[in-house]
Amino acid sequence: MGARSSRNTTQNNRSDGHLLEYFRNTFVRGGGGTNAAPAGITATGGVISDYTSGPAVYRAHIFTSTGTFTVSTLSNVPTIPNSVEYLVVAGGGGGGYGSTGPLGGTGSGGGGGAGGYRTNVPGATQGGGGTLDSAFPVSTSPGSYTITVGGGGVGGAVARGTSGGTSSFGPTIPSTGGGGGGGTPATLTGSPGGSGGGGASAAPSPSVTTGAGGSGTANQGFGGGYGSEAATSAPGYPAGGGGGAGSVGSNFINGSTGGPGGNGVSSSIDGTATTRAGGGGGGAGPGNTVGSGGPGGGGAGGANAPGSSATYSTGSGGGGGGWSAANPGGNGGSGIVVVRYQIASLTATAKATGGAISFYSSKTIHTFTSTGTFTAPGSFSETVEYVVIAGGGGAGSDQGGGGGAGGYLTTTTPINGPQAISIQVGAGGAGQIGSGPGGSGSQGTQSYFGTPITAEGGGFGVNYGYPTGGNPGGSGGGGGGTANTPAGTGNTPSAPAPIGGPQGNPGGTSASNVGGSGGGAGGAGQNASANTFSGNGGIGVQLPATFRDPTSRVGASGPGGGNYWVAGGGGGGLGYPGGTAGTGGSGPVGGGPYAGGGNGAGPGSANGTSGTTNTGGGGGGSGYPGGTIAGSGGSGIVIIAYPS
Repeated sequence: MGARSSRNTTQNNRSDGHLLEYFRNTFVRGGGGTNAAPAGITATGGVISDYTSGPAVYRAHIFTSTGTFTVSTLSNVPTIPNSVEYLVVAGGGGGGYGSTGPLGGTGSGGGGGAGGYRTNVPGATQGGGGTLDSAFPVSTSPGSYTITVGGGGVGGAVARGTSGGTSSFGPTIPSTGGGGGGGTPATLTGSPGGSGGGGASAAPSPSVTTGAGGSGTANQGFGGGYGSEAATSAPGYPAGGGGGAGSVGSNFINGSTGGPGGNGVSSSIDGTATTRAGGGGGGAGPGNTVGSGGPGGGGAGGANAPGSSATYSTGSGGGGGGWSAANPGGNGGSGIVVVRYQIASLTATAKATGGAISFYSSKTIHTFTSTGTFTAPGSFSETVEYVVIAGGGGAGSDQGGGGGAGGYLTTTTPINGPQAISIQVGAGGAGQIGSGPGGSGSQGTQSYFGTPITAEGGGFGVNYGYPTGGNPGGSGGGGGGTANTPAGTGNTPSAPAPIGGPQGNPGGTSASNVGGSGGGAGGAGQNASANTFSGNGGIGVQLPATFRDPTSRVGASGPGGGNYWVAGGGGGGLGYPGGTAGTGGSGPVGGGPYAGGGNGAGPGSANGTSGTTNTGGGGGGSGYPGGTIAGSGGSGIVIIAYPS
């Protein structure tokens, strides 16, 4: 998992709440003594980050999943414009499939292309080396702008990887998903996209031509590289790298080395210099050198192994699978949208640094949506309140059990500086790809606030015929579609006694033709009923009141229309016509999906739904027939608060 650099810009820190409220409540215009203080735009949506750059105070809204940016008040200062700056990164493409097969079917998969990268921040670098977008005026009519965050493409399981999803800011600023990497045996050419996928390699044959890289989109990204063809000159069958926002994906380097993914591009739009949108590396054969993932989160290729998945919320491409076995490509990383604007001018000093910093109800809040460092100086002496949520578990396909939610911890702890505390935000476990008995999803990754405060990853769900039940974890995964397959337990028994209390609940047991659901932080997954119902994922929990900032949308929706819900379990998959597949994170209340849990799928449905990014929700199981890709778990989150 890629690390995001910790925030080191000077932060504003006011005891009476948000910076903008401070300006409006503290200053008045001269002459009439009005209550209209000089200040910029006010808006809601996403995760809030307030920071300074020189004398300017900015507010950034960070969207790692789909939401709404709503403008409620316009600037009343002539020097602060009623326009916003943005970064819109689409989902990265999945890496291509690598395999050994008949003549023309042997080869390695190309790396996935990065998602399209668009920005209008003055002085920034545009994707594809193009011209920056124009200024973006906003108004209170309509006032609401839909934010779409594209998902990462799925690594190829039989051929080419799929393209990433489109991200957009309103209807007029779309970024194109990254192209999938070329795969064997037939779809050797990388797909076009925001950045193009890399070409696969192939054995020489009159009917097979060299795998070409897909093209990029103007002002968004670059094209992918070529894969090798002739075994005599390229015995390692190296494939091409996927294109990145900052440079082309490399052609295969020589007869034994895959092409690296193209470079990503750095932006400080949210207050931290972060590189995103790197291409995936090309795969290679056993004992050869794979292409590295492009800087910015691209996944590396595999050598007689699957390609590595890209880092979530970067829009980077997945690595290509290596040849010599059935090796799928890595999944592309989900995209991200960031919108910022100037709110005022002030220089002040924060008590600590790290993550996205905001101010609410006399508290300073640090929100980590990816790995970083919480740095407390020598003057820091506070009792902090925290929430630590691990990555959710991936689900099983083919009557698969839902993934369990990532472990959920919340309490307080004293911190005295100086300290630099490592923060890990766990990735969600991958959902199972393909049908057939005996498979499973993957475990979610731990999140921690310093290693003593560790939340366990969500347990994975399994499919029918798996030799044991759903896996234990923060919350347990659901059993597969065999009668009475047990579910995983919550709170991994082998883990030490958790700091902060229990972390989750067990998953649900399966029944004939029906997978069980994953457990949630607020309740167990429902047990399945034979041939009729796969059980709703265990209900999640609502974040403590400290973290329910109305201008921020951390978490997901919950029962009764409330927000700020997290750590819901994934619904189970159904393999019997006429039955009902479970919804994510809704437990006995029904409805949903809630709390970031993914929905299960029934017969004929495409696939299970993945958990929502930064909620720790479990993935939804796939049905049978028709579903071959189960939902992946949602990534976790770490949030810290202390008195301003």
